[in-house]
Amino acid sequence: MLIIRLIIAVWCSEADVPFIYWAIPMTVLLTVGLWRMFVKSNIRPVWALIPCARDYKLSVSANREPDGRTLSVSLAVYTLTSVFGLFSDSLSERARLIVGVTAVVSFLVHFIYSIRVYRGLIEVYQARRRWLLIWVFLPGLAASIWGVSDRFRPRWKVEDLRREQKATFGGKDISPMRQGLTVNLRERSVTEFFQKKILLRDIHLSIDPGRMVLLLGGSGAGKTTFLNAVNGYEKANAKVMLNGGDVYGDYKKMKYEVGFVPQQELVRGKDTVLHTLMDASRLRLPAEVTSSVRKARVNEVMDIFGLAPVKNSLVEKLSGGQKKRLSIAMEFISNPSLFILDEPDSGLDGVMARDLMKELRAIANQGKIVIVITHTPDRVIDLFDDVIVLAKDHQRTGRLAFFGPVQEARAFFGKHEMEQIVRSINRPEEGGEGHADEFIQRFAEVQHV
Repeated sequence: MLIIRLIIAVWCSEADVPFIYWAIPMTVLLTVGLWRMFVKSNIRPVWALIPCARDYKLSVSANREPDGRTLSVSLAVYTLTSVFGLFSDSLSERARLIVGVTAVVSFLVHFIYSIRVYRGLIEVYQARRRWLLIWVFLPGLAASIWGVSDRFRPRWKVEDLRREQKATFGGKDISPMRQGLTVNLRERSVTEFFQKKILLRDIHLSIDPGRMVLLLGGSGAGKTTFLNAVNGYEKANAKVMLNGGDVYGDYKKMKYEVGFVPQQELVRGKDTVLHTLMDASRLRLPAEVTSSVRKARVNEVMDIFGLAPVKNSLVEKLSGGQKKRLSIAMEFISNPSLFILDEPDSGLDGVMARDLMKELRAIANQGKIVIVITHTPDRVIDLFDDVIVLAKDHQRTGRLAFFGPVQEARAFFGKHEMEQIVRSINRPEEGGEGHADEFIQRFAEVQHV
């Protein structure tokens, strides 16, 4: 940002001379400092000479690559609007307003994301937090000190991170079971800012029929992404087998074997409970199923979830617990072998939430596999058999930190409560202990034994 303002000041015929005298040495300090910092992080130092691009590279060295995209784009937008501002006399009043507003917004975005990148630098360099003020207001001074002084060295180099990511966490596919769920998820990625971003990697597990499984992890660990990959809604580089069937390879058939209840309630308030479930039966049962069979299945599901007494009531008149049961009943119409629920107890009090979880436990006891995300796991943990723990590694990629029985999870993490386990793998800035990589590595070693 400082270089851009300096170029514009020099170009402008009414340049602020005191500003130029101050900005030139600060720009030199910033460039030299970033050059040396990039060398320390194994980034080509020539990037320190290129505005916008060097902001992005700085974010990579700070392990804040996603923030760096926004940072560099906002700086580019600010630069363009600043150049347009030099020719404001030739622009219309409306154009000047648009340019001015865009410049202000891009400046604010750049300022906010600069702070986020600087915080990442402080973490990577293990520096005191007070350095944040120096980076914000005197980046040239901060960069020159960190670049030249041997006291400031990053905990890791960018190249080392990539090498470690490939070598340490190479997963191995497990053989599919004839009955039950087998997940061999090698990678789930998206492309952002012309760059591949890995959301999940190396998740390999098998779940026997009749098991109720808790899916645990901090915010952003990839829990919902994992569920979407398992049910085939968002396909990954993975092989998902359910009772011998290929969820990806034969999705038209297997979709009836998987029930997924999202966190949002996808029901119309003006419909009755019966009408809602009949509509669900038309969508979730094969087309060849007769009308009488559909009605019988709807009546059976209403009895299972205690909805028969309110079958003629409007959905909008139902209580919160009844609405949750209705959402679950809609997916249970097809009698799936795998039942996945994303926070089914959200918005319910403790008693209602536990009653709902007991019903899910009863479903699992029928030989179904039930996977549940809940933000209050400890009040119902006695109802679960196993726990899947996902954690973000140092690259913010979701990985498998543990899978197994609840009691083994307590022993593995050295914690009794599930919320304590989440705290142990969360990053320090999230109020956690920051041990995610340690547990990911330990569990990977256990799996490969």
